[in-house]
Amino acid sequence: MSTSEEDPDLPIKRKVPLDAAGLRRRAEIRLGEQRSEITGQARSEAGARRLLNELQVHQVELEMQNAELQETRDRLEALLEKYTDLYDFAPVGYFSLDEQGRILEVNLTGAAMLGVDRSRLIDRRFQQFVAPTSRPCVAQYVEQIFAGAGKQGCEAKLLKKGGTAFWADFHAASAISLNGTQRSCRVAVSNIADLKRAEEAQRRVDSLAAANQEANREIARRREVEASLRESEQTQRGLVTESRELHAQLRRMTHQLLLAQEEERKEISRELHDEIAQLLAGINVQLAALVEVASIRPLDLPNQIARTQILVKQSVEVVHRYARRLRPALLDDLGLIPALRSYIKDLPGRKGLRIRFMASAGVEALDNIRRTVLFRVAQESLTNVTRHANARLVKVRLQQTPDAVCLEVHDDGKSFEVDGVLASNTKKRLGLLGMRERVEMVGGNLAIKSKPGKGTTVRAEIPFQGHRRGANP
Repeated sequence: MSTSEEDPDLPIKRKVPLDAAGLRRRAEIRLGEQRSEITGQARSEAGARRLLNELQVHQVELEMQNAELQETRDRLEALLEKYTDLYDFAPVGYFSLDEQGRILEVNLTGAAMLGVDRSRLIDRRFQQFVAPTSRPCVAQYVEQIFAGAGKQGCEAKLLKKGGTAFWADFHAASAISLNGTQRSCRVAVSNIADLKRAEEAQRRVDSLAAANQEANREIARRREVEASLRESEQTQRGLVTESRELHAQLRRMTHQLLLAQEEERKEISRELHDEIAQLLAGINVQLAALVEVASIRPLDLPNQIARTQILVKQSVEVVHRYARRLRPALLDDLGLIPALRSYIKDLPGRKGLRIRFMASAGVEALDNIRRTVLFRVAQESLTNVTRHANARLVKVRLQQTPDAVCLEVHDDGKSFEVDGVLASNTKKRLGLLGMRERVEMVGGNLAIKSKPGKGTTVRAEIPFQGHRRGANP
């Protein structure tokens, strides 16, 4: 190596260039190298700065993430504490049961319900705290839960420590798996003892209300019965009074009837004595005269016999007249219409009285008893007309209706107070009552109307046998 060459490691000031061109060249090379070194150093420093910046950013990110995680942890701890409080101090008891019915978890409310510390309930069978009468129901309930029957409800009696029983309400959903090995279900238990007592109280209230309503109905019914009894008692008293009045009236009527019968008998006896006895005495005298005439004057015998026959005929007529008054033979032999015609023709006391009689043949379809009733009604009506009415014209109409026979006797004489006569004690009253009794006896009805200036009308309607008619207005 020549001495003109410079050591590159020596400082510049110590190097002496051999020539200008080489020195220039070497200076340029050295400058390029220095620039490369400076650029490399700058690049290295920029990368270090970027790396340091990234590390610092990453550190800040980690610190921020750490702060967020800390905040999240604090929030989760607060939520966990809140959840724990909600779980432990919930108003219902929560029991986690396995398939064998063992208690896996329980909150403080559930432990308080059973009166046992929570730590002593774990792994104990839930059935131990169920009343014997409710155990089959609870066992079936747990089986249904693990069978996946969905939400289930149940009511059963639980036993608190000390043997006190209370009603509880169970609600649970389908069972879930823990860690994929053990299945469990969570049962929410509510103490419904107060509800049961309220329901029992409500049932008692309802029962008392029903009993009260029944009592009120019974009271109302008894009041109605009492009112009915009072009304019945009043009615009975009225009926007793009416019965007594009717009894007294019947006694008076019976007495009047007996008196009327006695008067009738006296009249018949007097008439028999005055007519029949005289006629029979005359016949006896004529017979005695016949004996004398037959021995002394035989030629006068026919005349005496003729006079005697006249007396016998008169006696027979009198007997027939009385027989007709008692019961006309024509009524039984020929019927109602001929009997009435005969009675009207021979009516005593009919002087100056015109009687028009109209009848339809269908009335004879009545039986003998009903024909007799109509005859007696007509007889009594005509007798009253001749005795009391002072009438000039009487119309007697006997006609047939679809199911009855109607007799109507109308006169143009003076009227009378019908109710007053029926309430009196006269013999005329007995005749009216007798007519009414006869008509009603065969299911008919009798109406008597009497007005001043219009006379009196007696109307009797008697149904054919097998028919009954209501009273006429």
